[in-house]
Amino acid sequence: MAYLIGIDVGTSSTKALLIDESGKVLKSVAPEYEFQTPKPLWAESDPADWWSATIEAIKSLLEDIDPGQVVGLGLTGQMHGLVCLDKSGDVLRPCIMWNDQRTADQCREMTARIGEDDVIAITGNPILPGFTAPKLRWVQENEPEVYERIDKILLPKDYIRYKLSGEFFTDVSDASGMSLLDVRQRHWARYILNEFQWPESWLPEVTESPVASTKLSNEAASLTGLPAGLPIIAGGGDQAAQAVGCGIVREGVISTTLGTSGVVFAHSDEYRVESKGRLHAFCHAVPGKWHLMGVMLSAAGSYQWFRNQLCGEEVNQEKETGRDAYEILNEAAASISPGAEGLLFLPYLSGERTPYPDPNARGSFVGLSLRHTKAHMTRAVLEGVSYGLNDSLELMRSMGISPENIVLSGGGAKSPLWRQMLADVFNTRCSMVNATEGAAYGAALLAGVGSGVYPSVEDACDRTISTTDAVEPGDNVPYYADFFPRYRNLYPALRFEFEQMADTLQTQSEGRFYTVD
Repeated sequence: MAYLIGIDVGTSSTKALLIDESGKVLKSVAPEYEFQTPKPLWAESDPADWWSATIEAIKSLLEDIDPGQVVGLGLTGQMHGLVCLDKSGDVLRPCIMWNDQRTADQCREMTARIGEDDVIAITGNPILPGFTAPKLRWVQENEPEVYERIDKILLPKDYIRYKLSGEFFTDVSDASGMSLLDVRQRHWARYILNEFQWPESWLPEVTESPVASTKLSNEAASLTGLPAGLPIIAGGGDQAAQAVGCGIVREGVISTTLGTSGVVFAHSDEYRVESKGRLHAFCHAVPGKWHLMGVMLSAAGSYQWFRNQLCGEEVNQEKETGRDAYEILNEAAASISPGAEGLLFLPYLSGERTPYPDPNARGSFVGLSLRHTKAHMTRAVLEGVSYGLNDSLELMRSMGISPENIVLSGGGAKSPLWRQMLADVFNTRCSMVNATEGAAYGAALLAGVGSGVYPSVEDACDRTISTTDAVEPGDNVPYYADFFPRYRNLYPALRFEFEQMADTLQTQSEGRFYTVD
């Protein structure tokens, strides 16, 4: 029996997964760690924590099997993070993570120097604060003593590859989120590197995702218990690997992830770029293919906020009876008619990315009346998140992507009410799949391709992933077709007020308000 390992270097844990060649999950572990927020808008993590968690996780996976039967290891992880190494391979500063927002000024400056149209044409995306290149620019401008010692920059999963193998590689899907890759040509964007005098030697070699990039070193073998020389597959960024783990490897199938954030992900056989950069255009983990991706920052996170802040009664019921608070809320929401009697919810609790890249956007209930109850508000939250995801889907449709099926995943997709609501809002068949382990599962499948267990990524998915819990659009489709445009009118109407409120709060935080006696 051949075994495969997928490792997902996440924000707060490193998940490791062991599967057999049939795709059966044999064991999953996820040692946790914390990240730091030393200043407002900052988010940093110590790469040593990822490495310790990786060693612990691998050792746990091997407890009940013969390590010699592991034939491949695939890597995935949080995208966009900046890990800086010196000539000795030592980490120069904590990783600046994907959710760090300190680089707004650098994004504007870099965009102005390169040109907005050229940025999108080359990289497939605007330069955003979460991406890697503006973080490097921030270090260049604010930490010259660190910048002068840089010899390599790596993404989080590729730092773990370096620790496992002593070599520097990345893959095209993860590299697509750096603002340093020519996404159409699938190689480093030398024009951008030259503009900021960043040596290409700082970057790892970039390959397709299923490539056996490196091999496990003797030192890492002794630390983990895996056999020396084990192929380490290039892997992918967490979203591309998640898509592989859900079978999104052919055009016409789209995935929607209802996690804390929400992601709408579409495979594309050709390179497509949304003209205003409202969708991410990245290389896919399928060789020679691409993907489009819309991201909303508070999807199921909006529902979690609503539960935590406004639903103490249901939370107490959960403690007393063991019945999940979300289940109680869903039951009440199901009794309310579509459209929540004119109540709309904007889910911009953390700002937004798609289709409005606006950090100042804020959440709002619009249309409250004396008739509205908590059940109405619950339904409005679920519908508002569904409308927000549909924003991304409509952009994809405008670019020629026609979904035949939408695969749902994430914690929010466990709700039958929400699954049916999404099918109705999307007016498209929605389903789930048997594979529920996310990006780590996709990384394990990529390991199987790179080690020869499967001939292709498509074959790996065909052999291991099947559809479950399919839901067809129902009677509520015309109601949502009417309410969705009303939802879309709200942000343009409120955008100026969001901006003014942000300015007011900034002024207040700086103590610039004063009174006259």
